[in-house]
Amino acid sequence: MSDKITDYEVQSSESSMPVNTSTMHNLRYALVGIVFGIVFVRAEIVSWFRIQEMFRLQSFHMYGVIGSAVLVGMISVWLIKKSGVKAIDGMPVTFQPKKFHKGQIFGGLMFGLGWAMTGACPGPLFAQIGSGVTVVLVVLLSAVAGTWMYGYLKEKLPH
Repeated sequence: MSDKITDYEVQSSESSMPVNTSTMHNLRYALVGIVFGIVFVRAEIVSWFRIQEMFRLQSFHMYGVIGSAVLVGMISVWLIKKSGVKAIDGMPVTFQPKKFHKGQIFGGLMFGLGWAMTGACPGPLFAQIGSGVTVVLVVLLSAVAGTWMYGYLKEKLPH
C-alpha cells in the first residue's frame, strides 16, 4: 500500500490506514439520518395515527410541524440568498427558477393519496421500519417500484 494519501483519502486517527472520505461522508449522512429518524419518531410525525388525524382534520399537530418546516425553509433560503453562503465544496449556492407543469398537480394528488392510504411519505418510511413497523416494508417496496416505473416511462410522459 502506498504511503501517499490522495485527495480522496484522509488519515484515520485510530490507525495509520487511509480512510476513503466518501465512506466518512456516508457515515456522517447516516448518523444525521438516524438522529433525524429518532426525532421523527419522538415527535410522532411518523405515526400512522397522527397522519390519519391530519387527513381527517382532527388535530393541528401535523399541520404545526409542516407549517414550521415551511417557515424554517423560507427563512433559510432567504438567509442563504442574502448572505451568499457557499456549499461545502466552496461553490456558491444558487437557486434556479422552476417551471410549472400541470402534471405536478396530478403527481401531487397521487402523492397525497398514497400518503393518506399508507400513512407515510418517503422520508418517514425508514423511521417507521426502524421503529419496528415492518409492514411498512410493503409501502417502501411499492415506492421503489413506483419510482422505477416513473424512470422507465419518463420519456413517454408529458413534462
